[in-house]
Amino acid sequence: MEEKIKKINILYLLGYIFGPMAICAICFLISYLYFPKGNGAVILIMGPSLLSIIWWIFGGSQIYKTVTRKFEKELDSKGFNRNQTFYGKGKVVIIDANKGQIGLVFFWNPFKTYIIPASKVSKAWVDDGKGGIGFLEGSSRVSFLFIVDDIKIRVDTFTSNQRFRMDSEYILTGISKADMMVKMIEEARSNCK
Repeated sequence: MEEKIKKINILYLLGYIFGPMAICAICFLISYLYFPKGNGAVILIMGPSLLSIIWWIFGGSQIYKTVTRKFEKELDSKGFNRNQTFYGKGKVVIIDANKGQIGLVFFWNPFKTYIIPASKVSKAWVDDGKGGIGFLEGSSRVSFLFIVDDIKIRVDTFTSNQRFRMDSEYILTGISKADMMVKMIEEARSNCK
């Protein structure tokens, strides 16, 4: 029996968020108990705090990028033909349309990569995010979605903190990318043995 896809590794998520906090709390306690005044307290308070901020800004993305590069090399060595690779925010989707396979990497579960037969995709579609009426009609997010093992995977092709008209170049480009990915998934599904 094949393993189900997990987009989030809860232990990794909690460790990523709370690990640096726990280290800072321990250092604060040590500095309070043993170094009430002086340079030792400053180092024990500032050092881990700065390292935690650096970790939260760069650590996860570095792990994610490193795992993605390693996964791509692994796919190449296995003869996986990367017809299409899409680097979404927090998700990478790699499609071998000829063999009918899809490779997946998730930001919140970076140590588990997936190669699945495209036949496991039960549905794939584009969401243009259209909302509002009249002159307020527009979108701030365009994505393509697909369902694997009853798990919906959404990959954004365009996101913004402001709403754009549906005829905006940003929205049209996002829809074009999403359409292309859905077509590639469907092609991979049709070629899956």
